[in-house]
Amino acid sequence: MITQDQLKDVLERADKLRHYLKIDEKQIEYEEEDLRTQAPDFWEDPKRAEQQMRKVKGIKRWLDGYAEVRTLADELQLAFDFYKEDDGEQQSSVVTEQEVDDNYRRAIGAIEDLELKNMLRQKEDPMDCVLKINSGAGGTESQDWAQMLMRMYMRWAEAHGHKVTISSLLDGDEAGIKSVTMQIEGGEYAYGYLKSENGVHRLVRVSPFNAQGKRMTSFASVFVSPLVDDTIEVYVDPAKLSWDTFRSSGAGGQNVNKVESGVRLRYWYTDPDTGEEEEILIENTETRDQPKNKERAMTLLKSQLYDRAMKKRLEAQAKIEAGKKKIEWGSQIRSYVFDDRRVKDHRTNYQTTDVDGVMDGKIDDFIKAYLMEFATEDE
Repeated sequence: MITQDQLKDVLERADKLRHYLKIDEKQIEYEEEDLRTQAPDFWEDPKRAEQQMRKVKGIKRWLDGYAEVRTLADELQLAFDFYKEDDGEQQSSVVTEQEVDDNYRRAIGAIEDLELKNMLRQKEDPMDCVLKINSGAGGTESQDWAQMLMRMYMRWAEAHGHKVTISSLLDGDEAGIKSVTMQIEGGEYAYGYLKSENGVHRLVRVSPFNAQGKRMTSFASVFVSPLVDDTIEVYVDPAKLSWDTFRSSGAGGQNVNKVESGVRLRYWYTDPDTGEEEEILIENTETRDQPKNKERAMTLLKSQLYDRAMKKRLEAQAKIEAGKKKIEWGSQIRSYVFDDRRVKDHRTNYQTTDVDGVMDGKIDDFIKAYLMEFATEDE
């Protein structure tokens, strides 16, 4: 049975959320923005109309999220009061102790979810994202590990209502994959949550590919960038852009594409700080329609360019904000030790023994620990 202090904590946090989220202001803003969608000529400019609808839905999600918190907090208080009035007598009580505890778990869960979402203040956080996995050195073992990570993120995305589209996949020599690029779209805050996964992931296990049954260490790198949409302007210098086309094929060569629908985009990126040039290479075999693959490849290029500009901004901000722990992009972030039944994040020191659950996509606790420590607001 929860205590009076636990009830007080829930009610106070719910009240603070109303202030932090500026719910009263959001309600006025929602009514004003929604009114614009009712104009007779609203859909004459479809692109602008869709942007407005996304804005309205975004505000509405905050209002609905807080409304749920408020309802659950009020229901908890009511249940608690009923139980106390009846002195908890199970025979005649309107509310049981179990029901009060269940109401508490629902209320605290909704509050924590909304508090976490409130920490996603960067303008990129609500965006969909591009997630790329590259296997490290180590051949088949690392390639198998890369495929395991791909499955982990696909299961996470599925559980959170996202759609996953694989735009590029390079199979391993014997098993697993060498690399994969996925777009994760359609849910909420895909980039905001998955940006915590940027870096090198380390696996330690007894290798099924080693005849001596030795314990092996494998690495795979994960890169996450926001997937830009029509609301984001990204300049692409056409003079630095070139295209190749190629035939894409299915597994085992059974579905060889007879036309060159696969596209390979090459772009020479110049670092604005150092002046150094680097080739960005993007392949897309998502469909058998070459124009669609080209369009998608351009979106992926813009996402990469936007991501680089964003990271420059964040690095500059980190230097200014003294006292904040610096996050090195691309550093080793997490170890998955199968034999010891342990997964540990080296940035937050959060760890769990539920290795099977983690590999099945249950990584929300790692994401939450990361955001609680590293989330920053817009400048």
